[in-house]
Amino acid sequence: MTATVPTRTEPTLADTAPSVLALIAGYVGHRTVAIGLRAGLLRQLAAAPKSTADELAEALDLDGFYVSVWCRAAVGAGILERAASGFRLAPHMDTLLLDTSSPAYAGGVFGVLEAPEVFGRFEEAFASGERMWWEDTSPEWIAAVSGTGTPFYTRLVPGGLDRVPGLAEALAAGCRVVDTACGAGVGLVRLATTYPRCTVVGVDGDRHSIERARARLAEAGLGDRVELVHSALEDMEITTPARAVVNNISMHECRDIDRVTENVTAALEPGGWFVISDFPFPDTDEGLRTVPGRIMSGIQFFEAQIDDQLLPRRAYDELLTRHGFTDLGSAQLTPMHALTWGRRPARG
Repeated sequence: MTATVPTRTEPTLADTAPSVLALIAGYVGHRTVAIGLRAGLLRQLAAAPKSTADELAEALDLDGFYVSVWCRAAVGAGILERAASGFRLAPHMDTLLLDTSSPAYAGGVFGVLEAPEVFGRFEEAFASGERMWWEDTSPEWIAAVSGTGTPFYTRLVPGGLDRVPGLAEALAAGCRVVDTACGAGVGLVRLATTYPRCTVVGVDGDRHSIERARARLAEAGLGDRVELVHSALEDMEITTPARAVVNNISMHECRDIDRVTENVTAALEPGGWFVISDFPFPDTDEGLRTVPGRIMSGIQFFEAQIDDQLLPRRAYDELLTRHGFTDLGSAQLTPMHALTWGRRPARG
């Protein structure tokens, strides 16, 4: 008997239309949240739940009718719930959208994706393909990216570093740690306060970010414990070897990833750890269609303009292996955050 091969049925227009409409609905939800964050509506509802639209408008000096329009859209997006005669934040929205200290914080992403450096400039340069670098972006962009990078550091220090065999003990005992692409210094403060016996070094190629880091460290009273180096990672020279080098969501941006890894190797003591904390970009179409994959695809619009793209996590295994690192390991902290680590071989 000959087996019957089932024929593939193409989706109908009615099957396909909801996918397009869902994209439009997602855009409306995104803009609703972004407006609520900028206008202070979400913050006000966290402080005064069950507020009516008129009460919100009065508290924030906004138009009552416009606020009522926003409230209905926020209910539709699942951001708000009705409470008696007013509104309140839906469960966990205060954590997800407002609590910058939480590892689950995602509120900063809305502002980043609306910034002109992402889609606006990309579309303007579509024909020319003109590239830029961090120094060409605005201070507002640097601040926004620092905000979105904060939960990555929150997950990395100490929880993520605790996943690396032997590293937590070395950090607790005290050693030298280098934070490459340290940005505005959020991670430097977290490293220095979490591991008070360690000496911390921050390296970044953007002068504005270094100055912001310097101010943040001074405000935290850590200026005497953290050294700042203004240098592209491709040119980095660390004269005093470190026990650990970390890179948080920036390794994919290196112009020459192999040269940077050579510099990291030179900066490490024998047996020292290199920990790469980054986005695990999908390497399959199925992965691209997931919610994390779609968000990371949005980030790629900015990354393309600085002449790079996010990398699959396995690319870092290949990188560390290529440079002779041993004891490789990895851990997925969230669907959009993964660690890869290895150790510089000890001298024979």
